[in-house]
Amino acid sequence: MSIQWKGVMPAITTAFDKKGGIDHKFCARHANWQVDAGCTGIVSPGSLGEGNALSLEEKVALWTTLVQAVGDRVPVVAAIAALSTAEAVTLAKAAQTAGCTGLMVLPPYVYKSDWREMKAHVVAVMKATKLSCMLYNNPIAYGTDFKPEQIAELALEVKNFHAVKESSADVRRIMAIRELSGSRLTLAMGVDDAIVEGVGVGVTCWVAGLVNAFPKESVDLFNLAREGNLEMALPLYQWFLPLLRMDTVTKFVQLIKLCQQEVGMGVERVRAPRLVLDGAEREQALATIRHALANKP
Repeated sequence: MSIQWKGVMPAITTAFDKKGGIDHKFCARHANWQVDAGCTGIVSPGSLGEGNALSLEEKVALWTTLVQAVGDRVPVVAAIAALSTAEAVTLAKAAQTAGCTGLMVLPPYVYKSDWREMKAHVVAVMKATKLSCMLYNNPIAYGTDFKPEQIAELALEVKNFHAVKESSADVRRIMAIRELSGSRLTLAMGVDDAIVEGVGVGVTCWVAGLVNAFPKESVDLFNLAREGNLEMALPLYQWFLPLLRMDTVTKFVQLIKLCQQEVGMGVERVRAPRLVLDGAEREQALATIRHALANKP
């Protein structure tokens, strides 16, 4: 299975059973539901997949499940994030062995430093395998900002660096990267509530969050935007935005899993230190979800 960084790729959630272990049967079912709706790849386990709360062994088992479930239909992309470069390299090699087609490479957790050190880290991870790599730039969440000129420098050095998931929430970055890198890199949007704007300036891939609960709507929105059919895209986008904005807040995992529960495709269980939403916060979220479901165009 080769990979083209295009279309809607869910940053898929990780389902847990009542004992707190990974519900592999449901994960396989969920991934197939996403692909049946037109998604073009599966990314796991990133921030939304609670990767920071999974052991290496759990990640490998999860990748194996997803590859067996949908790997002959779409690429399975391993999200690689760790405290150390050595651990990240080990994860990358394990993902390749498990059958993943690509890597989404994140900066190290916790440690935030300068470009020299961050470059050394991502180069080591990308060069650990021959898998196609996407760099994940999310300065809001991770405190490390890969600037367009740094991304262009990285593209000159690493042959299997093929795409950037831009999650700075600044759509101007898309054109800045394109200006410096030309067609060398595929540009992906990682912020749900900026997808139409991103597509307008050249994004060809959406690593999406709310797609976990709304795959058809996500694929339809992306395709309409790519086709330039704003007459149909904008009403759908306006309806979707209150939900898409759930992807950009601290408790996005809990919110998106609650959406899944409300549409009957998953449960809201999360792994500590996360806790399920409660009280007024949960009621407000449910009101937003249920209003959207009652008024779906």
